[in-house]
Amino acid sequence: MKHQVLILSAMLMIIASSCNRTNPLLTEWDTPYGIPPFDEIQPEDYIPAIKEGIAQQEAEIKAITSNSAKPTFENTVAPLELSGKLLAKVCGVLYNITETDRTDELDKVMEEAIPLLTAHENNILFNKVLFARIEKIYNSDQSKLTREQQMVLKKKYDSFRRNGIALPSAMQDQLREINTEIASITQKIGNNILSESNAFKETFGISVSDYPNAMTTTEDRDLREKMLKAYTNRGHNGNEYDNRELILKVLNLRLTKAQMLGYPNYAAYELEPKMAHDTETVDNFLSGIMQSAVKKAQEEVADMQKIMDEDVANGKLPVGSKIEPWDWWYYAEKVRKQKYDLDESLTKPYFKLENVVAGIFSAAKTLYGVNMEKLDGVPAYNKDEVTTYKVTADDGSLLGIFTTDYLPRDSKRGGAWMNNIRDQYVDAEGNMVRPIIVNVGNLEEYLTIDEVQTVFHEFGHALHGLLTQCNYSSVSGTSVTRDFVEVFSQFNENWAFQPELLKQYATNDKGEVIPEDLVEKINNSLKFNQGFMTTELCAASILDMKWHELEDFTGIDIDEFEKQVCDDMGLNKEIGPRYRTTYFNHIFSSGYCAGYYGYLWAEVLDKDAFSVFEASGNVWNPDLAKKFKETFLEKGGGEEAMVLYKEFAGREPDNTAFLRGRGLIE
Repeated sequence: MKHQVLILSAMLMIIASSCNRTNPLLTEWDTPYGIPPFDEIQPEDYIPAIKEGIAQQEAEIKAITSNSAKPTFENTVAPLELSGKLLAKVCGVLYNITETDRTDELDKVMEEAIPLLTAHENNILFNKVLFARIEKIYNSDQSKLTREQQMVLKKKYDSFRRNGIALPSAMQDQLREINTEIASITQKIGNNILSESNAFKETFGISVSDYPNAMTTTEDRDLREKMLKAYTNRGHNGNEYDNRELILKVLNLRLTKAQMLGYPNYAAYELEPKMAHDTETVDNFLSGIMQSAVKKAQEEVADMQKIMDEDVANGKLPVGSKIEPWDWWYYAEKVRKQKYDLDESLTKPYFKLENVVAGIFSAAKTLYGVNMEKLDGVPAYNKDEVTTYKVTADDGSLLGIFTTDYLPRDSKRGGAWMNNIRDQYVDAEGNMVRPIIVNVGNLEEYLTIDEVQTVFHEFGHALHGLLTQCNYSSVSGTSVTRDFVEVFSQFNENWAFQPELLKQYATNDKGEVIPEDLVEKINNSLKFNQGFMTTELCAASILDMKWHELEDFTGIDIDEFEKQVCDDMGLNKEIGPRYRTTYFNHIFSSGYCAGYYGYLWAEVLDKDAFSVFEASGNVWNPDLAKKFKETFLEKGGGEEAMVLYKEFAGREPDNTAFLRGRGLIE
């Protein structure tokens, strides 16, 4: 009995302690550089903090709309920009954690959080009094505003206009329901893709991120076929994670929303504020690339078939064997060895992950005067796998905090990405708030050539976020259009295999620098297999566009639609789109709907910008690097994208460097 009393007393003390516990998300963080106290935050903290954040922003907006003074940027737009900082703080942590360390508890948090957040966003965007103030400022003389302020004002005005402020109340109510349902379903689609990706790993013993490597090295053709079919059928297996019905629901809801807002289809709605602006421009852009890519891919098939024919002659394969989709990676690698005498088993020892990270830091130091200092003992959401750095300029000023999370784990979604945990902006007291940026990946200890480029790519996004020098968070850093944001990530890839940089970071475990002949082979091979790479990327972009250009989904079957789209674009039978519909996370769960073309669009700009460096005779040209930083990386979305590009290059973009870089022209 005494033992039971002691247990009961201990339980009551724990409950009391829990009840008295302060929610860390609702406190000022007394941590180095304001890094979130990840180890103190519990799943049950998020919803109360979100509700408090919503209440605070509602009060902040009420103060704006209750102001009897004539609307101005200073009394309306500026305080609106600064509103909701508690909510942003909470969501900055939550969104990052749910993508990297997903749990059942966090799934339940998101299920409750998404309707709350969507309803709150709707309440802001349907606030007619607030919009009336913004509209009056927008239609007034803007000459005394800075260019950044004009861009912020335009962004605010357009966000109301494009989200239904002019609709009757009944239609706004319908739009609220649509927005909430889309947000909930897309979260479910993303979770299903992760579950299917984990099932793939359980079956084959490799992560989906390592799929290309496995397809390259697996000699067993039957196993390659099984892996390809399992990989491309994710979300399409008739189980609890099947995404087909969910995807058609989302597409229908998006179409309904677009048509309610006066657009013929969702692609037209999405593209209006982008650089490309309309579906005709994007379709023509992709069609032109696809024709050249398919032709190049046909040449690559012929090269691979010759090697396969040798395997047939040697009795390794049945007579009549032809290249199939599951053969591409395997035989492409054989062609690479034959044409370029390049074997990735020889390059990987020189591309140890930690050394490649040192390489991206070295390039940033040379180009932009960026200094990285590792921080030990600071909070991290995964102490075993996250590394944190203090980022400073050459004058010692703080640029931000950068964290890396490169290794795979089952709780992390596939792929690689950059996130902001905290945005850069200037607060109400005039203090510069510097960003907290994270790069996430699913990489092994030693990297392939493609994976090296991935590390440089994501750090390009990080530099865009770290070097920004804006006043307002809505235009700072990577807050630019989707078809512009990838310019800076892809631009950073251009330095990955520069011989001068490789001498600094590409060393093996013995400390030996990568041999010059291997460097030459790597650079000679960068155009290799670009018919395939360009075709699958372009095919996915076209598939994305065709889904979102539909104006009626009656009787649509996902498989039949995919097949028709692939036939219409003339896709090689040996190649599929980079993503099939049911696991196309970018367009159904990551904000790239009717926007996946942006990778190719941005590549035209990035390759053309790099050609400016090449034309100077020095790809490390300090004056051009300074101009690039000040024109693009510091200004964020503070000016129209094409204006910035012309300011840097002194001319319109030229696609010659892009086509040459892809090996589509000589």
